[in-house]
Amino acid sequence: MADAPLAAVVMAGGLGTRMRSTVPKHFHSILGRRMVDWVIETGRESGADPLVVIASPAGRDEFAQSSVTVAVQETPLGTGDAVRCAQVTLAGFDGDVLVLSGDTPLLTASLLRELVETHRREQAAVTILSAVPPDPRVYGRIVRDADGAVLRIAEGTDATDEERRIGEINSSIYVFRSDALWPALDQLQPKNVQGELYLTDTIEILVAQGAKVAAHIARDYHEVDGVNTRVELAHAGAVLRDRINEEHMLAGVTLSDPASTWIEPSVRIEPDVVIHPFTILRGATSVATGAEIHAHTVAIDAQIGANASVGPFCYLRPGTILGDSSKAGTYVEIKNASVGDRTKVPHLSYIGDASIGEDTNIAAGAITANFPHRHGEPKGRTTIGDNVRTGIHNGFVAPVEVGDGAWIAAGSVITTDVPSDALGIARARQENKEGYAARQRDE
Repeated sequence: MADAPLAAVVMAGGLGTRMRSTVPKHFHSILGRRMVDWVIETGRESGADPLVVIASPAGRDEFAQSSVTVAVQETPLGTGDAVRCAQVTLAGFDGDVLVLSGDTPLLTASLLRELVETHRREQAAVTILSAVPPDPRVYGRIVRDADGAVLRIAEGTDATDEERRIGEINSSIYVFRSDALWPALDQLQPKNVQGELYLTDTIEILVAQGAKVAAHIARDYHEVDGVNTRVELAHAGAVLRDRINEEHMLAGVTLSDPASTWIEPSVRIEPDVVIHPFTILRGATSVATGAEIHAHTVAIDAQIGANASVGPFCYLRPGTILGDSSKAGTYVEIKNASVGDRTKVPHLSYIGDASIGEDTNIAAGAITANFPHRHGEPKGRTTIGDNVRTGIHNGFVAPVEVGDGAWIAAGSVITTDVPSDALGIARARQENKEGYAARQRDE
């Protein structure tokens, strides 16, 4: 059985009423991923294939963009019924089946691999992932005999006073041998008027049959923490943030204040990048070696080149490409625009739907006005060449092109193309009316 295939079933059909939300708890986001997606990714990393998600009828379409198989639990009849919904999908699968809970985003692939290793070493029909937290709360307890063998799981709400004193809890994560799982599920009986079937009852069924039941105790009980409230959601987010930040720092990234730096797992950062406090990096953002991200910067799906300088107080929106040694400075917003190597947009500017060449300087207060003139038309694009010098408070009404080496006079709103090496001026000539202000005060 050492090389037995491994499948996974992820239970994600519950509503999570304690979240006080119309959104099912499994779909609440943590660091750019839905809670259940963290569990799915962990299942994949552990080597599970195929992977089946158990969803409610309302939630089946939530996985349309995921490469997982969905089995629908038409009526919420408990965890045992939920896992049984995967039986048709896994028909013919002969191996071990991980059963995962979609509300445990702190679970790691290394812990799951340890669980499977214990399961196969013990040649068990089922192995429970357990933990010993300082506060067992209402988790189910692992009941063992005098020799330490697992007998059953006592549900936290139904446990006796003696059972509640047991420190080892059930995480609701298991690995079953498939030939033991499906027959045990068939023997489940409802224990309440709702007709619910509890997966925990399979443990007692298998013990009664003389099958081997094992338990693997997690070294870090936090990994099996379930999320049921917004408070627990925030705690999980902080733990995941710290894990991601630690990984980057060990890989050569400097984080001045990790506790205030939020980096989504999809972000890629090369060594020798410096990131200052209150930075948020999201989506497919990438940061090349030598770049420095100053405080209060937000970047989403942005590409930041080597030795670039960003912020403070900068917003890089999707489609932003900053060249090597470029600068996007204070109170600068860039969207769907490329900024060439060594080009600077130092402060107080909005650059959207634009292409800016190399060695160009964009002075303070630049705005690319790209909204279409007629409804339904695509946004226009501003093109600014290499070695261009703009003045303060320039507007560029797209579509418009500024040639290489051109200058733009301060206060100009550019509506037509500016040739290379020309000076573009688009403003009224200044006129001074002598004594005007004094006359107004006298009146």
